[in-house]
Amino acid sequence: MARFLVAAAIAFPLWLGTPGLAQSEGPIRIGFSIAQTGPLSAAGKSGLLALQIWRDAVNARGGLLGRLVELVVYDDQSNPAMIPSIYTKLLDIDKVDLLVGPYGTNQTAPVIPLVKQRDLLLIANFALDANAEIMHDKYFNNLPFGSAKHMAAPFLSLCKKLGAMTIAIVATDSESSQNMAAGMRAELKGHGLQTVYDQSYPPNIVDFSSIVRTVRSKRPQAVFVASYPAESVAIIRAVNELGIGDSVMLFGGGMVGLQYANVLEALGPLLNGVVNYNSWVPERTLDFPGMRDFLTRYQARAKQAGVDQLGFYLPPFDYAIGQILEQAVTATKSLDHKALATYLRGHEIKTIVGNIRYGPTGEWADPRNLYVQFQGIAGKNLDQFRSPGRQVIVAPDAFKTGDVRPFNQRNW
Repeated sequence: MARFLVAAAIAFPLWLGTPGLAQSEGPIRIGFSIAQTGPLSAAGKSGLLALQIWRDAVNARGGLLGRLVELVVYDDQSNPAMIPSIYTKLLDIDKVDLLVGPYGTNQTAPVIPLVKQRDLLLIANFALDANAEIMHDKYFNNLPFGSAKHMAAPFLSLCKKLGAMTIAIVATDSESSQNMAAGMRAELKGHGLQTVYDQSYPPNIVDFSSIVRTVRSKRPQAVFVASYPAESVAIIRAVNELGIGDSVMLFGGGMVGLQYANVLEALGPLLNGVVNYNSWVPERTLDFPGMRDFLTRYQARAKQAGVDQLGFYLPPFDYAIGQILEQAVTATKSLDHKALATYLRGHEIKTIVGNIRYGPTGEWADPRNLYVQFQGIAGKNLDQFRSPGRQVIVAPDAFKTGDVRPFNQRNW
């Protein structure tokens, strides 16, 4: 019971509704966990704020089905071991009507067996390949990347453009990073790349000097890294301090954290030349209807709340989770999980991150895998990241806003 004390403090105020809205029934309760502490909390706090903004907006419009929307939220502390008991509590004690998944692949994996056993709808929140084996038919993932193989393809196309023929793979020993690395390995042969180094490391290590030196000795022409936030920061610092070798034309790939405002501000020009995945950046090809309005609202509240000041990575997609649920509930006039799943499987959903259609596995039918290159970063001024041209989309071609530049020629 003690492990719920921190979570309960977060959940309680979120049960409060919008004053003055008359209801014939009780509120519609949407339950989930999202990291407010631990290594994923920088994104988790911003994602929670986005869902609160959606809740306030939908309640101002009269709620759903004439009822208030309440969020019942627990801090999972970035710890997957807490997830089963939290979601069991949400269902059996809190009696929530709808479920949203926790943020992240590692956190989502323990939820899927539970929701499948109970035949419940789950809107997942940035989980990579989490449903690939279980194949729950009421699972819908709000992640634009599709599968790990989908994620690998644009990175490998950049290798080809730069003429890279050899690659090193470095990955955290965790489900998310290992999924990304597995997707990369599966696609290498088809792109004509040879692996010269492939190593996993324990989570949360901070000294990457030996790994960087070993990678450098192998003289790869591309380096793919799958890492979590603290590790990503340590790796970038080690590469800048020690050098990765003049053979490396492409560096980055799957580094979680290089999308967070606090990390961007802390690393500043050390990021120049790195190519990494992302979900949204302020480039012209991603100017979807409603996005700018959302960011204006989010950034005003983020400043007051002291959370991620940019809100580019997770917040738009968490706001879109609310839109997905709102559209399905409104269209079906129901909270029945089977009816909602049937609707989501058969209709295109309009959101601020673009229109979404779901495929048979609950992933986006048309994945959008963005790779951006940090270019022209000067100093540690966060405002520079609000402007186009600093996180240039270099792949895929459909969203491209600039050309990839070789990492080993960073003195542009």
